[in-house]
Amino acid sequence: MSMNEATATLNGGTIAMDNPLTEAKATVRRHGDRSIWGIFIALCLISIIELYSASSREVASAGIYGPILRHMAMLAAGVGIVWSLEKIHYKRFFGLAYIFSFISFVMMIYVMFFGDIINGARRSFTMCGVSIQPSEFLKISAVFLIARVMTYSQKTKIRGVENRGLIISALVVLLFGAILYPQGLTNTILLMGISAAMMLIGGTEIKKWICVLLIYACLGAGAHFGKKLYKSQIAGTNTEQVIDRTDLRNDRMKAYNPFRPKYNDEINAQNRQEMYSYMAQANGGLIGVFPGNSRETARLPLAFSDYIYAIIIEDLGFIGGFLLMSLYLCLLIRALQIARKCHRAFPVLLVMGMAIMVVLQALFHMAITTGAFPVSGQPLPLISKGGTSILITSIAFGAMLSVSRSAVQNGTRQEVKEELKELPEELRADNPVQL
Repeated sequence: MSMNEATATLNGGTIAMDNPLTEAKATVRRHGDRSIWGIFIALCLISIIELYSASSREVASAGIYGPILRHMAMLAAGVGIVWSLEKIHYKRFFGLAYIFSFISFVMMIYVMFFGDIINGARRSFTMCGVSIQPSEFLKISAVFLIARVMTYSQKTKIRGVENRGLIISALVVLLFGAILYPQGLTNTILLMGISAAMMLIGGTEIKKWICVLLIYACLGAGAHFGKKLYKSQIAGTNTEQVIDRTDLRNDRMKAYNPFRPKYNDEINAQNRQEMYSYMAQANGGLIGVFPGNSRETARLPLAFSDYIYAIIIEDLGFIGGFLLMSLYLCLLIRALQIARKCHRAFPVLLVMGMAIMVVLQALFHMAITTGAFPVSGQPLPLISKGGTSILITSIAFGAMLSVSRSAVQNGTRQEVKEELKELPEELRADNPVQL
């Protein structure tokens, strides 16, 4: 064999061709990260089993197979989205950030005035028979936008982000939070948490980061008291059927006490969801009663969405609930491992932002269901019933897989040079921090 002959090495789906004369390197991955794919598939399988177990209320009206067939159709669409986005180079998301955010913002404004009124609040609208919740789109739009802004605002000579990037990112979050707050405090807090984490990963100095958090807190408190004052001035007027949810939030906060024994409380119209949820978890014990044997699914409202984690614990016990939480945390750890190996800033912010969004929402759902947080509606990503939630979570997984497939990770000098050559000027910033 000639010394000039290329040698090919196959390792985990990555083919590296090395010619000693040209020292050319080419990296081709057929698929995204296997661990992320495995977590996605595992969550889909758990979702099918547990949603069927939690749908006894719907079975009575829609037939025994109706609810699960609709859910499986949505999951199949989610798989298609993930597979399609995996094939896209991560740089395409940079250009789509503004378009996606604009569409999300317009949908939110539309819902504020013309959305469907459900449980006294405008949160969605119906299109082609499908209920769309723009709040979910707004959260992922924030990830796209902050990743873009923080990338082109990276300092050139030293690690860190320029002040303009931090200011623009904070203004975007405040704008999104202002239109999201009337629909739900939990989603607003989630948005703030996701953005704060991404700003820190993007290289923001700790003192500046703390200042941003203080501004968030002050403006949030101002909005709360301003709304309270406005409500007192228009007391007695009732011009539409949309309910002001401020009193509901205040009542939930007053009733919230994670240290009080729940079995001492009487069940009433205000607390029956959480009380039946606690009963389901207590009934699950250590190993659970196994899927299909849930006792509380027939009387727990929204067992298939906002309280599905309670049914999972009843079916699979404490062990099953812990393993599911660990599955989401493994997603965050795997995203962190990929981000550490990337050389450019945008894939780092994109993969970490998407993972934080999914995992933080899952932890919020679990904390609310178990009583660690005050009661609020929050779906469990990929598990709860809901077309919009599945769609957005699938986009997040697709973006993470796109980064794992197309970003150079721990590459040679030649591979790094080739990646840099492919990227536009605004995407060439280095990995902002050593994660």
